[in-house]
Amino acid sequence: MKLNVLHPDSIKLLFKIGICFLFLNLLNAKSESLIENKNPKKAFYFSLIPGMGQLYNGKFIKSALIISLEASAIFAWEKNLKKYNDYNDDMPLLRNRYLEKRNKYAWWIGIIYVYSMIDAVVDAHLYSFEEIMGSSLDQDKKIGEAYEK
Repeated sequence: MKLNVLHPDSIKLLFKIGICFLFLNLLNAKSESLIENKNPKKAFYFSLIPGMGQLYNGKFIKSALIISLEASAIFAWEKNLKKYNDYNDDMPLLRNRYLEKRNKYAWWIGIIYVYSMIDAVVDAHLYSFEEIMGSSLDQDKKIGEAYEK
């Protein structure tokens, strides 16, 4: 039984892509004091690449989690596809089971992708929510009184 392991060239390519995205993010970085709101449209465009919308919003752990889940689902899909195509009677599962597993991971790839896009846009919309909700109500009252006079 031959175990399919990710090819070293694929690992190198993923590493290079990750370094490029990190470099682009560093170029796009701004001072924390200058950032008041995040643009949901920009977050959507970043989210076309899984995990990058979360990086744009400053959610680094969530970004790493989404990237690793997406990569794991892709690698599992690829592994089951190869097992299905190279099936022999010595394998522990029936051939159609590898097809079912491949399809299941294809669904997970799509679900994680769509989730990361929605999450990035919602996080961008709610980026300044804590700051707004933490502001003093007295300040709003004083502004209202100034308009009444």
